[in-house]
Amino acid sequence: MASTVYFATNRVIVGPKDKPGSYTSSMVPSANPAEVIYGTAFVGSADFEEDKPGNITSLHDFSDGMFNDPVNEDLSKGGRNILVFIHGFANTFGDAIARAAFNREWFANHGISGTDTAVIAFSWPSRGQVVSLPLPWDAYRHDQEAATNSGMHLLRFLSNLLPMLEKARENGRRTFLLAHSMGNLALQGAVGTWFAQGNGEATMFDEVILAAPDVKHTAFGNGASDHLHDLHRLAQRISVLYSRADKVLDDLSEIVNGGPRLGQRGPYGMGDLVQFPAKRYQMVDCTGFNDYKITFQGSHQYYRISRGVRATIAALMTA
Repeated sequence: MASTVYFATNRVIVGPKDKPGSYTSSMVPSANPAEVIYGTAFVGSADFEEDKPGNITSLHDFSDGMFNDPVNEDLSKGGRNILVFIHGFANTFGDAIARAAFNREWFANHGISGTDTAVIAFSWPSRGQVVSLPLPWDAYRHDQEAATNSGMHLLRFLSNLLPMLEKARENGRRTFLLAHSMGNLALQGAVGTWFAQGNGEATMFDEVILAAPDVKHTAFGNGASDHLHDLHRLAQRISVLYSRADKVLDDLSEIVNGGPRLGQRGPYGMGDLVQFPAKRYQMVDCTGFNDYKITFQGSHQYYRISRGVRATIAALMTA
């Protein structure tokens, strides 16, 4: 059974829009919202036991700068909750869309009411490589820069979604955001710019889930670049998933960046209940989950390949 993924991307497209290989790792050259392409993807069935996302079977319903009216209508007045997904490091366009579908299908089949969602993916221009030779850090640095520079495009994307998210919530639906790895870099850029431009508070999401976030561990601080500090002004609750067994953050990201990452041991000062009140923040230590093969790459993907972590996320979506 095919899964539907609504998507937006700020990748440069070279070739037909209906071919996944046309979506490159280059970013559109300006912040003009019309350059961000919106569309719909159909993705084949995933194999959850083998951790194999399905493949894109078709891409269609393209529009520039925003979803077309039928999609807006479907999302704002549909019968399901809404899950917005921002992928992480080392994801091609095809990877990002397939993993969005994988997440949607697993949650939908989890057996908990409310986890059957319509999924919307934002795909920033990751290169889709873990390392590249002869410069082993080059792929990482490319993706880090691309995610950081995608903040403005993600801001426009969230601005477009806000009316439909509000309508969905008015109709009794819940809205979720799941950001993985470097997707949190794009998110913090969008949040910072949102408030820097004078926008006020808006309850976009009932639950924001930051999975293995590859941003500095002080991202919730009060510094000029600590833009996750204001994320609570856009969400009812924020859950941070971290793991001390995350080899990508330990053996790559911390070395490249010269300091701890949010996804390693949670945020700096997380024991401070004034800064992180339990009603608004959930800190989820995923170190102890061992129901998956902890390889270098797999250790950073626990949010989707550990059945226990997936069940934890599903519980957060219904809490």
